Amino acid sequence: MKSFINLSLLIVFGFSLAGCEQQKSVSTTEAAPEVPAVVAEIPKYSAKVFFETTSYGLPGSAGHAFSADGKSLLMSSDTTGVFNVYALPLDGGTPEPLTQSTDNATFAVSWFPADNRILYTYDGGGNELNHVFVREEDGSTRDLTPGDELKAGFLAWSGDGQSFYLTSTERNGKSFDVYRYAVSDYSREIVFENPGYQISAISDDGRWLALDKPRTSADSDIFVVDLQGDNPEPMLITSHMGNISYGTFEFTRDNQSLVYATDEFGEFNQAWKYDLQSGKSTVLVEAPWDVSYITFSPSGRYQVSGVNADARTEVTLLDTQSGAEVSLPELPPGDLRSIRFSADETHIALIVNADDSPSNIHVIDLAEGHSHQLTQALNPAIDQAHLVKSEVIRSKSFDGLEIPSILYRPHGASAQNPVPALVLVHGGPGGQTRTGYRAIVQHLVNHGYAILGANNRGSSGYGKTFYHLDDKRHGEEDLQDIVYGRAYLESLDWVDGNRVGIIGGSYGGYMVAAALAFEPEAFEVGIDIFGVTNWERTLASIPPWWEAFKEALYDEMGDPATDAERHHRISPLFHAENIIKPLLVVQGANDPRVLQVESDELVAAVQANEVPVEYLVFPDEGHGFRKRENRISASDAYVKFLDIYLKGEGRQ
Repeated sequence: MKSFINLSLLIVFGFSLAGCEQQKSVSTTEAAPEVPAVVAEIPKYSAKVFFETTSYGLPGSAGHAFSADGKSLLMSSDTTGVFNVYALPLDGGTPEPLTQSTDNATFAVSWFPADNRILYTYDGGGNELNHVFVREEDGSTRDLTPGDELKAGFLAWSGDGQSFYLTSTERNGKSFDVYRYAVSDYSREIVFENPGYQISAISDDGRWLALDKPRTSADSDIFVVDLQGDNPEPMLITSHMGNISYGTFEFTRDNQSLVYATDEFGEFNQAWKYDLQSGKSTVLVEAPWDVSYITFSPSGRYQVSGVNADARTEVTLLDTQSGAEVSLPELPPGDLRSIRFSADETHIALIVNADDSPSNIHVIDLAEGHSHQLTQALNPAIDQAHLVKSEVIRSKSFDGLEIPSILYRPHGASAQNPVPALVLVHGGPGGQTRTGYRAIVQHLVNHGYAILGANNRGSSGYGKTFYHLDDKRHGEEDLQDIVYGRAYLESLDWVDGNRVGIIGGSYGGYMVAAALAFEPEAFEVGIDIFGVTNWERTLASIPPWWEAFKEALYDEMGDPATDAERHHRISPLFHAENIIKPLLVVQGANDPRVLQVESDELVAAVQANEVPVEYLVFPDEGHGFRKRENRISASDAYVKFLDIYLKGEGRQ
């Protein structure tokens, strides 16, 4: 729950929103060399070249990625610079555009199970008020969730393919009710009027609904509702004492069990299975790291599980009939994501992503045992050998706590040629910096900046104790972890220890402003992207659709009614007179999470200090970047700012 300002740096640093599940494989891991390979005369590529790399994404796991005839995949892509929906032929043919938006990012939801209709979604320029649309076979479209100031989403298909379920806040603006739509004519009925839970999953037969209820950031419960029973009231299935976290994965395909995550038995989440008839639970998957997800093929024959193993997710594909792990054919080095099955379970679509290779879609023929790559994401103007692979490292913080981080070393960096560096802070606050391709990171590294992607205390993926170390301590110990990240960079002989800056988005943007305000000598420059500056205002203006976990949010961050003094104390805006280092601020005008006024006020306050401050506002973005031209403009601005104020090039 902690990622309440979950920018998901996938957006800020140039990824797509679609198909971003953390599904990766141990079978195709890549080893980062301790010293980058020597490549002669590495050119400096422009941001435009990096961002003309194409982003691809598959529908979420609840949607159908394969068309009814099995000949095409549904995908989202920013080929034109704006995300749209395409039909990608499995035979390698040219993708067919199914939407043609020129100004608003549009994402694939699902094929219809028996014909060529599709569901897709978009919001209003980043305001996060998504609607769900249908595209008919003749190309006409219809908003299935009309209305103003509502947020809607796709939940699931029924097992028989005759209906689908959408969620919407149309009733009161804050609670996601569940509606069942008929495939034939889109007539609908409400099946659950939500009194204040998070809607998590519905069984294929439409009988069972799973609800999550966070109480605090460390304690949560799962309820189930028998929608066909005489008394369809939520029933608690995770009665417990103390702080234990529970969260829904999904129902089994036979509608007999609910698979869920819990940290009841140790530091990390395990996957357990709850029998809906007997009420008994049994362990399904356990590992020395968090189990990130469990999903199943259409018939339930295949079980896919992902484990978050040190910033990479190890994927296991299990044949539940034989109990044997399924071996996949050889794939390019990288991590597996977004595993999707065809209806007959003969084919799998998936994405392969690596530090030096952006996401590409592959299809696997399980019967024949071979794979085929359907996309070429990397801009052909870039030589892949010029990109840099990351290394997972650990360094000590002020109190001896080990902080895991992802380190990128530019080609040519050495003791004889030390380079400037940046500490990159993820969003969340409970996010995680992970391995994988990020255009902005590669752009910065290509221009000679080392990057340390820090996973400060409070980051997810390293156990519940580590995860909760920053509760009601934000801007304090976690900020010191970031400051000590600089100390680690200074210890590297190939880093210029006198030229270290800080960059981050969302909560990471807050950490940038906090570092400059509360540790004004720690970094030479800062780049604040969509960052919180005034916790008093942010916590008072949370979007209404966060109502279901507001209590848990306040438990972690503090209730504005009782913790206003601390919120004031940790807000950089109220201490901006301390900011003495150059600052670049980036903001989306439509951001519903961090309002533009926060950045406006911070910039004005720093300008009053007569400190160099640059301000970039995007009128058509929200909490993150969705348009390629904006990503290019922002990335160019980062490098230009750093070249002047960190490298000192061109400074008068």
